[in-house]
Amino acid sequence: MNNYNPIVIIPHYNHSATIGKVIEQVITFELPVLVVDDGSSEEHKQRLAKLEKGNVSVVYCSQNGGKGAAVKIGLQEAFQRGFSHAIQVDADGQHQLSDVVVFLAKSRENPTALICGNPIYGDNAPKARLYGRKITTFWIAINTLSLDIKDGMCGFRLYPLAETVNIIGQEHIGDRMDFDTEILVHCHWRKMPMIWVDTPVEYEVDGISHFQGWRDNWMISKMHARLFFRMLWRLLSGKSV
Repeated sequence: MNNYNPIVIIPHYNHSATIGKVIEQVITFELPVLVVDDGSSEEHKQRLAKLEKGNVSVVYCSQNGGKGAAVKIGLQEAFQRGFSHAIQVDADGQHQLSDVVVFLAKSRENPTALICGNPIYGDNAPKARLYGRKITTFWIAINTLSLDIKDGMCGFRLYPLAETVNIIGQEHIGDRMDFDTEILVHCHWRKMPMIWVDTPVEYEVDGISHFQGWRDNWMISKMHARLFFRMLWRLLSGKSV
């Protein structure tokens, strides 16, 4: 693919203790990096500013809008800058970034495909998170009438930008922890090819999580309900699911 031009997007919110190491690993692949700061505190923004050099740029949001909002801003900004594909990684260092090479190889062979991380968890994974993922996987199967989507919550992916930005512009996609799941379902409905890559995920014992139990679980529950009724509407309208 002659115009294959990927970039790495990292949503960031008060993760200045770990994002430096993430960026260090990513730039070894000679890829440009776009960090979207989601309204971090001044202390974290000052640390982040020191990393903004060379192929590393930062977009600063004036207030916290949520991980999904930050990723959407990053995807749209990357597309406007002329990039063809975007690799989404988290700022907390939980992803095995050496697998970026695998993602890129599969994407170059299948440039219209969404390359998705299929997380392999260690013994340190929080049990509540694992149960929540099982519930989300169940609802995804219902809302897509398939078992095609192996995991809906892993934030390690490689998106083909043109079609993804088009979906974001046309559909309601959540702004917070619901983003990762909702965008996948809409991509499936649009018949975007998906390729899954097994990749280890590590949770730090003292790691910072922005997942807020009641708020985010309620929001994710609303998302599943929204997708369910949208799925029924698509079926009644004769559209693919």
